[in-house]
Amino acid sequence: MTRPPHSATPDPAGADPSGAGGRNGSQAGPPARSRKRVVRRRILITAGSLLGLGALTGGAYGVTFAMVYRDRKLSNVGELDFRNPVAVPRLLEPEKDDRGRRHFTLKARTGTSTLIPGKKTPTWGINGPFLGPTLRARRGDTVSVAFTNGLPETTTLHWHGMHLPAEFDGGPHQAVAPGEVWRPSWRLDQPAATLWYHPHPHGKTADHVTRGIAGLFLIEDEHSQDAGLPHTYGVDDVPLILQDRAFHDDGSLSLRGVSFMEELAGAGSLGVLGDNIFVNGTHNPHLKVTTRLLRLRVLNGSNARVYNLGLTDGRSFHLVAQESGLLSNPLRMRRLQLAPAERAEIVVPFEPGEKVVLRSYPPDLGVGFPNGRLDGGEDTFDLIQFRAGKTLRGSGEVPGKLPGAPEPPTAPGSAHRRYFELSGIQINGRSMDMNRIDQVAPARAVELWDVQGIDGVPHSFHVHGTSFSVVSYGGRPVPARLRGLKDTVYLRPQETVRLAVPMPEHVDPATPYMFHCHMLKHEDQGMMGQFTVVKPGTEGSAPRRVRGGHH
Repeated sequence: MTRPPHSATPDPAGADPSGAGGRNGSQAGPPARSRKRVVRRRILITAGSLLGLGALTGGAYGVTFAMVYRDRKLSNVGELDFRNPVAVPRLLEPEKDDRGRRHFTLKARTGTSTLIPGKKTPTWGINGPFLGPTLRARRGDTVSVAFTNGLPETTTLHWHGMHLPAEFDGGPHQAVAPGEVWRPSWRLDQPAATLWYHPHPHGKTADHVTRGIAGLFLIEDEHSQDAGLPHTYGVDDVPLILQDRAFHDDGSLSLRGVSFMEELAGAGSLGVLGDNIFVNGTHNPHLKVTTRLLRLRVLNGSNARVYNLGLTDGRSFHLVAQESGLLSNPLRMRRLQLAPAERAEIVVPFEPGEKVVLRSYPPDLGVGFPNGRLDGGEDTFDLIQFRAGKTLRGSGEVPGKLPGAPEPPTAPGSAHRRYFELSGIQINGRSMDMNRIDQVAPARAVELWDVQGIDGVPHSFHVHGTSFSVVSYGGRPVPARLRGLKDTVYLRPQETVRLAVPMPEHVDPATPYMFHCHMLKHEDQGMMGQFTVVKPGTEGSAPRRVRGGHH
């Protein structure tokens, strides 16, 4: 494949990791010189320009920046008493229809919730006022959904992490107007995993997720319930949807997450970074533990915040699954960092009578002054307290191996290479266009994608319709915590992440899948592209323009 027409730090494979050239619609990235200029310009804007303006205007902007920077180091440690039992989303088992399909009935609706003490907050939810039920089905099932939009705005419902035809993906092209019903149906054909669903309307995803629409979709298979892991939903197998929120004084949700003064100081580059943390929609929560092993299905459902999870007494836990499948060998660890949309299944051991808190320690964002603090890199939050009973059931032994765990994909030596640079509100120098197809790929091929954020701020990269494996991270071997099947990965600024990406099997040259940053403000502003999957050998004749959806 032709190398991109500019240089970058090489990786072990010798390929240019930060270019954007290639066939099938790949776009050439900016030259190295202009890329450095982009990074430098952003640093100057966030760190220096306001101080310079302050010097020219009597120091007002400099004082504003200094005040905002001081106040952006957030923590709730010591402020919670964990008085509220954590809500566990209702498990919605499908109904079997006369055709053998497993059917879910879902309705998006408005409501009112008590999220913070003494305040009523207007919220949105699925089958309730806030968040949605947990859906569960088995590999091999054909599922169907009747999704009714009872909201005052057009929305969508995206099945994040699901392998399914693009027409049922629930991205921005599958818009559902108020009062309408969307009826997707597909066959589940992927390993057991903890997936989730959320809205994906073009330009408004952050607002719709902030208002409360999100939920889990659990896939089981022939191996998952016999793996020796806790699996009684709501008892020893518990979902934890982590979300931060910011509020106005009247209790309503802040859809922007920062004040006017913070915007002036450049503190709003990621969107909502709230100072109130919720677990399954519960503030100040605790969970009563009744078993020696507790399986937690953790979703970072926040718009932009990165969590660095650990238990306050320093105990270790086992990572047993990534976003898209179990790990063959559970990984013992004490810290686990999750970017927006990443999920992980961990198993925590307990002894009778213990109390311990799950805390988010300052995450390693890989960014320096001032963005390290402004983007949440110095924040510490207590999330939930676990309270073990006086007697606990079970043996407390985590299996050494998990049979049936999927093998991560590997790309052949001849794999097609694609390059993606994320900067500002663009990927490869282009903002999202609902009518433009950015990439065309042959069905079932395993490709190598090199992805890099070049603008000095955090990004979280997600690909629709498939699951990938991380081949290298910053030119180095893959950290153990990133091994396994994934669909979302954090991008440290200036470091290339190489992915082995299997293309979906579902051919549709007229309906695209998405790839995008899952920092939702970035996505809404245009950091998103589209790819179609076609019959191998027909890439050159596939359309590069399609009919757009709702804007």
